[in-house]
Amino acid sequence: MKIYIDTNIVVADAVEKHPHSSNASSLFKAVQIRRWTPVISAHGLAEIYSTLTGAPFRPRISPVAAWQIIEENVLASFEVAPLIRNDYARILRECVDSGWTGGRVYDAIHVYAARKAKCERIYTFKVPDFRQIAPDLVDRIMAP
Repeated sequence: MKIYIDTNIVVADAVEKHPHSSNASSLFKAVQIRRWTPVISAHGLAEIYSTLTGAPFRPRISPVAAWQIIEENVLASFEVAPLIRNDYARILRECVDSGWTGGRVYDAIHVYAARKAKCERIYTFKVPDFRQIAPDLVDRIMAP
């Protein structure tokens, strides 16, 4: 089974003192036990790096450490869902048509990538936001 994992879960798993760390770690253990295929968008890789190196975590996460986290925890086991020009055009058109502004576009990218990869579940800590973007997927969008 393919499951989409939002970047906030990868970050929570990587940052020991993150408030959602234990929930994220539990999800990753379940992924290993059940042999699910975790999926993330190609955009999500940059989002993970940006968050890990830019957020005020203590201790700070260096670019080298962020890369190691991505390489060992994501690239080693995740399927990366690539999006092409037409995908981004569709996502942006949906944002325009729905009146969505700001960072909601990034949530829309994640939902679109999960759909494109045919994921049966979407895991995020932003459940209400994702469900607003994809009301037809309400039963598939959940927190770990």
